[in-house]
Amino acid sequence: MADSAEKHIDEEWSTVIKPRESLLDVDFKEIWKYRDLWSLFVKRDIITQYKQTVLGPLWYFVQPIMTTIMYMVVFGGIAGISTDGLPQALFYLSGICMWQYFSECMTKTSNTFVSNAGVFGKVYFPRLIVPLSTVTSNLIRFGIQFMLFLVVYVYYVVFTDVNVGPNLYALLFPVLVLMLAGLGLGFGILFSSMTTKYRDLTFLLGFFVQLWMYATPVIYPLSIITNEKLKLVMSLNPLTGILEAFKYGMLGTGSFCWMALGYSFLFMVALLALGIVVFNRVQRSFMDTV
Repeated sequence: MADSAEKHIDEEWSTVIKPRESLLDVDFKEIWKYRDLWSLFVKRDIITQYKQTVLGPLWYFVQPIMTTIMYMVVFGGIAGISTDGLPQALFYLSGICMWQYFSECMTKTSNTFVSNAGVFGKVYFPRLIVPLSTVTSNLIRFGIQFMLFLVVYVYYVVFTDVNVGPNLYALLFPVLVLMLAGLGLGFGILFSSMTTKYRDLTFLLGFFVQLWMYATPVIYPLSIITNEKLKLVMSLNPLTGILEAFKYGMLGTGSFCWMALGYSFLFMVALLALGIVVFNRVQRSFMDTV
């Protein structure tokens, strides 16, 4: 018996599951170890989203096209909102692609704990893989919609006389997308942690996202805001600097400010840190409340 107990103590386990010692602790090596599961969740998100639909993946194109047409009629035609001299289709489509990627990342990761409670309660894996896979699957959708934007973009550059063209700031595009992903992930995991106890936040989030879009230069350029106080309030929105930088780099109009972009980046870092702390704390006991 003694020899058996001693052998049991000396035995080396392949996997040891224990609570995080620090709330800000993220085991990237463990996440990489479960990369196959990560890719499986990505495939699940892509396949199940439009399963049993007639158009299937074509919805990736239909949604931004229909939204752009609606904006052209309502905001461009009826309301007469300026687009900084750009073609309405190009201006609205550029804002829609960037905004939808952020909003989809945030809204879908906000249900991480509630929608995956059955899986979390049966098997162990790094919980952060689920929201990360959501951000990744939405990145694929964003890539498809961005190709649609490029088609419209090339049309206006090559076949029309519209003064549209990229500049050196267009090279910041990968950084801007990364910042959108970080902000979407940060807000998403923060909301997902709170919705385990307060389900009302799920309904509030949908309403909040709609209002937030109107506070972001998606359907209008920042240049039309002449009130300095209102412009200052708009600059506190971390998405403002990102969308303006994208439009300035790709379309050549709008405004670019390194300070605004730096603010957005620091906001993203602080938000991710806060989100990870809350996420790690909630995942210890969320099964008791979900």
